[in-house]
Amino acid sequence: MSRESDKERADRNFVELLQGARVAVTGVQVLFAFLLTVPFSQQFDRLAPADRWLFFAALVGAAVASICYIAPTAQHRVLFRQGRKELLVKRSNFYGILGALALIVSMTAATGLVIDYLFGPRLAWPVAGAIAVLALWTWFGQATLDRANGDDQDRDDQDSGEVPDGSSGGSDVPSSSSSREESRA
Repeated sequence: MSRESDKERADRNFVELLQGARVAVTGVQVLFAFLLTVPFSQQFDRLAPADRWLFFAALVGAAVASICYIAPTAQHRVLFRQGRKELLVKRSNFYGILGALALIVSMTAATGLVIDYLFGPRLAWPVAGAIAVLALWTWFGQATLDRANGDDQDRDDQDSGEVPDGSSGGSDVPSSSSSREESRA
């Protein structure tokens, strides 16, 4: 099988970005919905000022993450059939990273808030810090280390299932006409 064209690669990359965002957006939506209901609970008025700031950080982080994860789909609708898929892929990648960072803030602040409310700040701050470090390491640190070790070359041929001799070991390029229509911009 021949190598994929630039257009096919952009289509495949965009589909892969959207699939990754679908995983994250579900969690973000559940967290955001929960956070939106918290101020209306009976105990919210008893929160200390520091806990209110944690809540603020969690809520804003979830809102920013939601915006970033939804942006690629909304922009795809606006740019549909405009021939700007490569721009959309690059922009969507940026939004995915920004959304993940905002999600780390939201998850860390929400976890810290709940632990502080239940057990006090002596346990809340170390656990929230550990959550932040774990998320930063697993989501960004390991991949950054891989890039620094020379693994940052364009590996799209391996991602698509092609082997060095040009044959294909399977491809992620959508095969149905409806999938191809959905992935065009």
